[in-house]
Amino acid sequence: MHNASLCVYTWSVDLRSPIVARLHHPYLLLVLTTLFWSGNMVLGRAIRDQVPPLSLAFWRWTIALALTLPLALPHLRAQWPLLRRGWPAIVVLGLLGVGGYNTLAYIGLNHTPATNAVLLNSFIPVATIALSWAFLDKRLRGIEWLGVLLSLLGVTTIVCRGDLHALASLSPNVGDLWMLGAVFTWAFYTIGLQWRPAGIDPMLLLAAFTVVGLLALAPAYAWEIAQGKRIVVSAGSLAGIVYTGLFPGFLGYVFYNRAVADVGASKASLFLHLMPVFGTLLSAIFLAEIPHGYHYAGMGLIFAGIYLTTAKRPGAKTP
Repeated sequence: MHNASLCVYTWSVDLRSPIVARLHHPYLLLVLTTLFWSGNMVLGRAIRDQVPPLSLAFWRWTIALALTLPLALPHLRAQWPLLRRGWPAIVVLGLLGVGGYNTLAYIGLNHTPATNAVLLNSFIPVATIALSWAFLDKRLRGIEWLGVLLSLLGVTTIVCRGDLHALASLSPNVGDLWMLGAVFTWAFYTIGLQWRPAGIDPMLLLAAFTVVGLLALAPAYAWEIAQGKRIVVSAGSLAGIVYTGLFPGFLGYVFYNRAVADVGASKASLFLHLMPVFGTLLSAIFLAEIPHGYHYAGMGLIFAGIYLTTAKRPGAKTP
């Protein structure tokens, strides 16, 4: 099993920040991380009428960059030659991971419930495995193919709202399609991490990705403003923007990376499966989005697919 396909954010490990040092239990850090990332989806849906999606993406990453720079700049002078040599990979990964994923997700959240978004987001591990097969010639066993098909059926169940017979005449929710675009963008990003430049401090690399993403987001943000879509300034909208930059944008990275250093990438990646659980609960509490039967059916199929494609087989070697 190619575990790298599931190691979201694991390229940056062992950050010993003073904030994290007070939280010693890695599993607590992992639970908090998935809670932050689930809250990001719910919040993006909640403030959609006050904060346009491109504005939210731009300011989220601006705040995250401001928090990252103090940890990154001390390494810039010594590692600048490595950054220059690795610029092609940095540009592509910055566009996908920073400029692309959250932006597409925020656009999708303007058109689809947060419940749908977090459930579709749980398809990322299987989408990554499928793309590894398509583009990297990764061989899948029969049980893994079954897992991919089950997860795909789960996604289809959510998009079709449980009526699979309506596929022929389906007019899909455009928000679900944007969210699927975000899923595959993150899957490509995860695959691309194997080509990231080696030897660069994790925080410096994160800052470089963020700068690239912000350079791509800036003209899109300007276009959104030119269309008359502006942030409705209020305590709620400003608090929401700060949340996305501080918690999922910065602390989510820090907490997850510290936990990966303690328990390993394989165990840590399993906690990402809590996102649909947290997301569904938060959506019900804060957005009054009561899950339907097809949500549970889709969640069950996606989880079954994830299990079949990631469970270690007897005698299998761990790469």
